[in-house]
Amino acid sequence: MDIKEQKQSLRKLIRKTKTEYSLEEKQKLSKPIFDKVEIMQEFKDAKTVLLYWSMNDEVDTHEFVNKWYKDKTILLPCVEGGDLVLRKYLGVDSMKAGKQFGILEPTGKEFLDYKKIDLMIIPGVAFDRQRNRMGRGRGFYDRLLKTCDCKKFAVCFDFQIVKQVPTEDFDVKMSRVIATTDVY
Repeated sequence: MDIKEQKQSLRKLIRKTKTEYSLEEKQKLSKPIFDKVEIMQEFKDAKTVLLYWSMNDEVDTHEFVNKWYKDKTILLPCVEGGDLVLRKYLGVDSMKAGKQFGILEPTGKEFLDYKKIDLMIIPGVAFDRQRNRMGRGRGFYDRLLKTCDCKKFAVCFDFQIVKQVPTEDFDVKMSRVIATTDVY
């Protein structure tokens, strides 16, 4: 099996496992992840944090984003064509459904000063204990991760941790992987 087939197989397995959990269960499993993030020095020190507005199958970020956006500059990615552009989160009322995936996205002006980003907290499909990340396969985050020289935290459910994530040259290793019960 080549690397692309390995990734497709792993994505399919994780997608199936995610369906075994209700939205409420995933929300409950998300809380201890962000409890860990909040006590990490990198988060405490960060002034500008890239997060994401979670979809129903991801670690839920909605409560966390809303808790912190008045104290820190919270950036959220917006899908435009084949790339992610960043915009500041100013509350749920300033969001609208994105064109490609229907995910709520901020509507303000594009944030371009990537040097100001202190921390990225991002999703993925699968991770390993060596802090490798595998996304959904479109490369949105891989391209974005290379543009910023800051700490990169991945957040995931325990069942998304696998023995080994198949990696390619363009994949970016995470600074930390924060799961429901452990940190790698």
